[in-house]
Amino acid sequence: MSALLWEVCQQPVQVGSQELQEALLNRIVCLPNHVSNKLEGKNPPVFFPQNYFPFLGGTIIQVLQKISDSLRGGLDCSICFVSHVLGKVCIHGRQKEILGILVPSLMELTKSDCIWQRICWRLVEYVPDRWMEAVVLGFVQQTPGADVLSRLLGNLVVKSMKAQFVVTQKMLLLQYGHTTAVLQNLLGYLALDSLRRALLIKALQELLETWSSSSAVRHSPPEQQQYISKAILICLSHLKETEIESCRQELLTSMMEGVKCHLDSSLPQIRHLGMIVAESISAKINTDGPVLKFQYEENDEARELKSLLVQTPPFCAVSSLACDDRNEKADSALPVVLESNDKSHAAAPVMLDEEQNTELDSDDDLIPYDMSEDKEVKIKAPVYIRDCIEVLTGCEDMDKWEATVKALESLVRKNPEATREVSVELAKILLHLEEKTYIEGFVELRQRAQVAVLTTDPIPVAKYLTSQFYSLNYSLHQRMDILDVLVLSAQELSYPKSHWKTKHSGAPKPCIQLPHGSDSSKDWRRIVDERIKNKTRRFATGHSQVELASGPNEFNSVAGHFFFPLIQHFDRPLTTFDLLGEDHFVLGRLVHALAVLMYLAVNTVAVAAMGKALLEFVWALRFHTDSYVRQGLLCCISSLLFSVPAECLLEDMTEELLETQSWLGGKRRWCTPVFFWFMVRSLCSISDCDGSRRVLVSYTRDLHSTCIYCLLV
Repeated sequence: MSALLWEVCQQPVQVGSQELQEALLNRIVCLPNHVSNKLEGKNPPVFFPQNYFPFLGGTIIQVLQKISDSLRGGLDCSICFVSHVLGKVCIHGRQKEILGILVPSLMELTKSDCIWQRICWRLVEYVPDRWMEAVVLGFVQQTPGADVLSRLLGNLVVKSMKAQFVVTQKMLLLQYGHTTAVLQNLLGYLALDSLRRALLIKALQELLETWSSSSAVRHSPPEQQQYISKAILICLSHLKETEIESCRQELLTSMMEGVKCHLDSSLPQIRHLGMIVAESISAKINTDGPVLKFQYEENDEARELKSLLVQTPPFCAVSSLACDDRNEKADSALPVVLESNDKSHAAAPVMLDEEQNTELDSDDDLIPYDMSEDKEVKIKAPVYIRDCIEVLTGCEDMDKWEATVKALESLVRKNPEATREVSVELAKILLHLEEKTYIEGFVELRQRAQVAVLTTDPIPVAKYLTSQFYSLNYSLHQRMDILDVLVLSAQELSYPKSHWKTKHSGAPKPCIQLPHGSDSSKDWRRIVDERIKNKTRRFATGHSQVELASGPNEFNSVAGHFFFPLIQHFDRPLTTFDLLGEDHFVLGRLVHALAVLMYLAVNTVAVAAMGKALLEFVWALRFHTDSYVRQGLLCCISSLLFSVPAECLLEDMTEELLETQSWLGGKRRWCTPVFFWFMVRSLCSISDCDGSRRVLVSYTRDLHSTCIYCLLV
């Protein structure tokens, strides 16, 4: 084996030699398997994997010795093939066997020989990227100290991006099963050279970013949180004063955000980790001033974490892959750590004595203030629309902001002219308005204000809202808010200002006007009414006649601006919004909203064009897989039959109606009205959970009459 490897290292790279080296590589690494297959399991002991790979490691040392002698003699040779053998053995999971022989030998050979150091560096650098992770991980785990690791790997993380990713990203942020000694080796290796210290600071920043992320704290297991906390403390132990000074503000920001996230956790272990790390960061950045101090149980875990702030001596025993974590923790109890623990124990009683005099756990001795005569300070709401815009966009006074939100709807309705001047700007602010502080019924207040703005200036605001429905950078909740506001505004515009008006039956009765000064002017009407009532015979009394209030339909001139922009871009997917894809729930809301708009457009000028466009829309989605969408399509057809005049249906939409009938019921005539009947029955059972259906359910009685009409036809 030694002669074979040495011969390949001596051969120059030629055409076709790559395939030969690849075949030799597979045979060398997989030789135990090939021999076992040929001998049918009757292997000599030397070909057992636990014997073969240590033998291969000794063979590699022999070849490296020949390479060293060759270089000293002035002859060139290649080490690439040996690197490939090492990489492939490690990727097959045999790091322990081969590196158990290589690492001790290389440690002795590289102590005082620069040529051997360069050979060792090239051995690792020439490992292909696809095998680099296994090799680096094996070296980090098998090397007994950071200075030895630095001597064996050199500046590998600076020259190889794959090695840099493994060391600074994967082993620190994506994995958390390594022991504390492995972390000390890894981060100590980054700190031992000036070219690598930039990577140490970068790794610390990324660790702090993860540690201060509320999402990571909530969703990461406690073991990973402990692993990241250990890595942060080890990084802090390697920082110099100048480096701390340069990133002091970043450390402070991360500390404040991270300790808040950890203290908000429901797990005591996570809260303790946050306290310990925050205390350590505070002690590093405030060496002369006051530092954070928390009260928590001083257990073994806390003492181990605090001991990581003290740098370990150069030779720290690292456990092998098969070593148990508990044995590793027991073996890593070093004198320096014990000394630091003794110091902390000696200082603890002094701190406790000082704090016992100033801090009490009980608040029973506190006397409450007398607040019986306190009066609530009433904040005056703005009286101009532009003042409301300033408060909603830039005011830091939460009381004034709350008063503005509550008063905005009435202010918009009282000042229509001023609202029209800034209607689009106000609609944009309300669409993006978030709840800065708790307000009871905030969502309803915002929605009513949006409806007030839209009904005051319908055309420009409707154009803005419908254009934003298909725009980027909007959440699904905001898009459904747009649909609800459009539906509620259309309902308000299509109704008269007062819904009902009582009409008094009968002609006005003649009356006798008496002088104002007469004493009998107060009682004569009552006396006359009583006499008439007593002498009048009534055979039956009917209900008082009432009639619907009449008035111009304000929705007539703006129905197209509400309807057509919503229906024209539904089949164009965006980066974050795909109605025909995964956002089918919003598509269902859109279909129901279009059905309501169609229903409210009865007797308007644009109802025929709206009906024709709605039929084409229904036909395009007739085979949709979601039942909520198909239910909305049935609502659209019912609203269309109710709103569009019969002559328009028969003249302009005959073909579309026949296709719709074929889709609904095939050739059986009774299927179509039965479908409409079941659709209305299902609408009556829908829960009041969204704006469009809330409005649509209010019209179920009229839809019942529509279905009866369909049955009669």
